[in-house]
Amino acid sequence: MSSVMKSIPSLAAKDKLSIAPGNVQNLSSLQVSLLWRDLGVESLPCAWHGVHSIQYDLLSDQTLAALEELQMDPDVWVGAQVQLAARTVGWHSQLFHRLCLSSQFSGEPTSYTRFSIARQTDGDNSHVEMNLAADEEDGGEIGKPEHLHASMPPPRRNGKNLCLIIMAAVVLLLIGFLIGYLSYRGRMQRVNRCLDGSGNCEMTPTASYFSDDGMEEEEVPGPRVLYWPALRNMLSAKLSSPCLETSMRQRASKASFEAGKTEDENAASYIHDQFTRFRLDDVWNDEHYIRLQDKGSSKNQVFIVENGEEELESPDAYVAYSKNGTVTGKPIYVNYGRKEDFQQIRNMGVPMNGAIIIFRAGEITLAEKVANARKEGAVGALMFLNFSNNKADSYVPFGHAHFGTGDPFTPGFPSFNHTQFPPVESSGLPQIPVQTISRVAAAKLFGKMDGDKCLLDWTSIMGCKVTVNKNMTVKLTVNNVMVDRKILNIFGVIKGFEEPDRYVVLGAQRDSWGPGAAKAGVGTAILLELARVISDMVKNDDYKPRRSIIFASWSAGEYGAVGATEWLEGYSTTLHAKAFAYINLDTAVLGSKDVKISASPLLYSLLETVMKRVKDPAKDSQTLYSRVGSDWIKRVVPLDLDNAAYPFLAYSGIPVVSFGFYDKGDEYSFLGTTGDTLANLKEKTDELYPLMRTVTEVAGQIALRLTHDHELFLDFDRYSEELLSFQEQLSSFDSDVKALGLTLNWLYFARGDFQRAADALRRDIANSDRENRIVRRALNDRMMKVEYDFLSPYLSPKDAPFRHIFFGKGSHTLKSLLENLKQLKLNESRVDVNELKEQLALATWTIKGAANALVGDIWNTDNEI
Repeated sequence: MSSVMKSIPSLAAKDKLSIAPGNVQNLSSLQVSLLWRDLGVESLPCAWHGVHSIQYDLLSDQTLAALEELQMDPDVWVGAQVQLAARTVGWHSQLFHRLCLSSQFSGEPTSYTRFSIARQTDGDNSHVEMNLAADEEDGGEIGKPEHLHASMPPPRRNGKNLCLIIMAAVVLLLIGFLIGYLSYRGRMQRVNRCLDGSGNCEMTPTASYFSDDGMEEEEVPGPRVLYWPALRNMLSAKLSSPCLETSMRQRASKASFEAGKTEDENAASYIHDQFTRFRLDDVWNDEHYIRLQDKGSSKNQVFIVENGEEELESPDAYVAYSKNGTVTGKPIYVNYGRKEDFQQIRNMGVPMNGAIIIFRAGEITLAEKVANARKEGAVGALMFLNFSNNKADSYVPFGHAHFGTGDPFTPGFPSFNHTQFPPVESSGLPQIPVQTISRVAAAKLFGKMDGDKCLLDWTSIMGCKVTVNKNMTVKLTVNNVMVDRKILNIFGVIKGFEEPDRYVVLGAQRDSWGPGAAKAGVGTAILLELARVISDMVKNDDYKPRRSIIFASWSAGEYGAVGATEWLEGYSTTLHAKAFAYINLDTAVLGSKDVKISASPLLYSLLETVMKRVKDPAKDSQTLYSRVGSDWIKRVVPLDLDNAAYPFLAYSGIPVVSFGFYDKGDEYSFLGTTGDTLANLKEKTDELYPLMRTVTEVAGQIALRLTHDHELFLDFDRYSEELLSFQEQLSSFDSDVKALGLTLNWLYFARGDFQRAADALRRDIANSDRENRIVRRALNDRMMKVEYDFLSPYLSPKDAPFRHIFFGKGSHTLKSLLENLKQLKLNESRVDVNELKEQLALATWTIKGAANALVGDIWNTDNEI
């Protein structure tokens, strides 16, 4: 008799079968059932229990003989084993028999059985006892069948048995894997509900294990998990106003931080050392060799020519990239120097060809003012500060006149080495002499003019005049010199734990022509504080950002975001696919009364969420959202060329946000002058450090949320709203366009395609497996590219670097298209129809391309337009 049968007690106990676990080579179904139980299986389909038929085929001759001696039907014995497995995984025995055994044996079984299990764990002789009894409902009794051998199929020992065994093993392996996966996914989905901070949930996930007797063992703690509410509170608790003050005082005693000079290099070295001390994962610098303009050995001069020359002013300040030389012309005042201001002068019938244009600072950049003046035929330009401040009236601002960003002598190329490129200049260089003057000098000049008085809303200085009637001119002499300098951009990074090749960039300008407390000091202090705090959270508080955070200190920002632009040009092929947001920290505090926001629509929702959580420094009981109001988007300020965030958005197609405080209508008068000191800034607002801390918290929360969440917090639906708003503005020009034999319908269809593509992406996100990293990354990448896809692909980055149709510069923009349509309604003869056709085509196909990219796979795109 086999070793199995030795474990059967005696013929007197025919209804009881005791099986020692050590001798179950022929009872693999029992082993499988116990394994299922250990794996925590609670239900299995009937078909999965087909293993009992395999067991039946594998019964040895000795086992069959023993069953015959016991007068036990092999069908019943095999069924009992299957039923044992079923009971172990929680199935009801009768339901199991009726659903499974009948199908396996092609009919009803000859008898039903019930059993009980008593597991003994005494020493090494632990065994399982199985009590078999006839089903009471049938009133039968297990006995010896009359034709035992006739009812037993002969044992088959061929290759088919081996195949069935392998198939059963594979099925069981797949079942185990499926059960484990579903169990893991269920736990993670429960954890995931906590990520938005709305639920009360367990803050430290644990894993529970069960012993063989079903008793729960001690919970094993996992790694600490920081959910968003805890992370947000940790950031706020760690921010330090004294640290911000220390950073501000570090540069307070210096007179200037001009790009590429000693003080700028010393500041770069200090920031590099701080990043290293904060234990960032990597710290490095980029060197760029750029061409700048510096003031010459002799000062620039402005004269009033009337019965001889009278020096108006000979300032120390200068305008970089101005054309050198001496020019003379009649002075004409053109308010802010905007296009509509020049239109006002044209309406007055005042010729501007050969004139020297005067304008006040503000509304648009100096470079844009100069470009507009040049288009009107001006030979020179002067600019003075807008707002009056007794202390500031004698200060002369610095500036640059390059209508663009970056090194104008390597347009479209990175300035790693000038010798690699042919001598070429940016088309944005002014080609006319430009100089800034003080308010005192401007008042004196207006006093000499005798023409028409300024319009009421043009008045910035008492007694200002628009023109001059008498024989009086202004003479301007510029003596700037061109120099080559090496500048340094300093970087530090906290690498992501899941996707280190996806990153958010926080940046601040480091250089300034004067002390630059507001221009560069505030932003640099905020940058260092964020690097310190976030690094501390990672190193000491178990925060593990999914994506990387890069901290950048730019040089040559005063010359038109040169350092930032050169970095973007140097890595243009990769940055748009890896950097998903830029947070600008420059000029974050220029006052205290109002909030100034510039941002990509993709970040509106995230910024609003953050403002609802950050306290207003002026009213601790309220949030920033209470201050800005629900209609804050209407007051978003467009980015200008002097903002380092501009090339990120308009050149590289990376979403940006810039947040800060100022006083609308009473701006900080010392910005861009040698009077931009810490003392003057604190005089402007006595809440400097609380305001800086608030900006730091806003920027920090944006950066952390973008690197913490599974799904990127980029609201691509906002662009659907922007396009719909644009379409509404276009609709009033339908008849004017039809008169030219054209139509706006194609543009409307493209907007509809983008709307449908956005809806499709939203559905894909809702229906996706958010625990699948590959799927999640693919969806995030589609969101990341939305901004980039609004860069018109039909333009050369070298000839038109700012290709963004919403925020760029040039005839390809939606703004330019609207201006042309407005002109068409006013005066059709002044509109170039071919240019209008090109504008419509560029806008239509750029929007259509953005829609196709948003959909994802090429086979999902809508090719009908």
